[in-house]
Amino acid sequence: MLSSPPFLIFSSFGISSRHMVSTQPILSATGLTMEFRGFVAVKDVTLSVNEGTIHALIGPNGAGKTTVFNLLTKFLTPTRGQIVFRGTDITRLKPAEVARLGLVRSFQISAVFPHLTVLDNVRVALQRPEGLATQFWLPSGSLSVLDDRAMELIDAVNLSAYAHLTASELSYGRKRALEIATTLALDPAMLLLDEPMAGMGHEDIGRIAELIRRVAKNRTVLMVEHNLNVVADLCDRVTVLARGEILSDGSYETVSADPRVREAYMGTEHE
Repeated sequence: MLSSPPFLIFSSFGISSRHMVSTQPILSATGLTMEFRGFVAVKDVTLSVNEGTIHALIGPNGAGKTTVFNLLTKFLTPTRGQIVFRGTDITRLKPAEVARLGLVRSFQISAVFPHLTVLDNVRVALQRPEGLATQFWLPSGSLSVLDDRAMELIDAVNLSAYAHLTASELSYGRKRALEIATTLALDPAMLLLDEPMAGMGHEDIGRIAELIRRVAKNRTVLMVEHNLNVVADLCDRVTVLARGEILSDGSYETVSADPRVREAYMGTEHE
């Protein structure tokens, strides 16, 4: 196992055993390459995420994780390569187009409306799937038709007791839970999480890890994550990037035993 640095030491968050996984890909990338004015940030990345799995994308700083994530979620268009989601080539589509296909992402920085209540944040997120997104002339009370579904989502992320608080009153971890609720409002088939544990204390990390486990029961999750304790406990498959290329891919046990991975993280090999 990976060892030495504190962030590589295992701990348990009481997460249940891994769920049954599929061998059918829901998202795949082939030969993905991204160049910025001659600098190759991502080189020939071929990646497959199986339906119903929790898949982690990890690597040391500067490995290209964020660039790959932005390519997969269409915030960048690759210089070369192809991305397929549920059998559809999405390589040249826009982020909003792939979101409508069921591929939805969150961001590293919590993206909620701080002065709206938890309930109102989720109701706003529900407007588009419920066909109310363009009906801006309607009184706010008209959104009450969304309350039942909004409360279901709020309950799913354990925020029922905070439904009528403003988002600014929530702890950082609960703001991230709210963001996941607003993302789930779009009813994604696949959820992409950008460092969901960033900046959290131990208690919040455990809470959000359990939340991800629950929401993954009926959808696929791809996450960029630095906390390898979480990756070890939570993920079915791990892809390791280094210098813009895939270094290793497989279960956590497999990649953590790979001397190339240990060298990439620590600069030397350890037993």
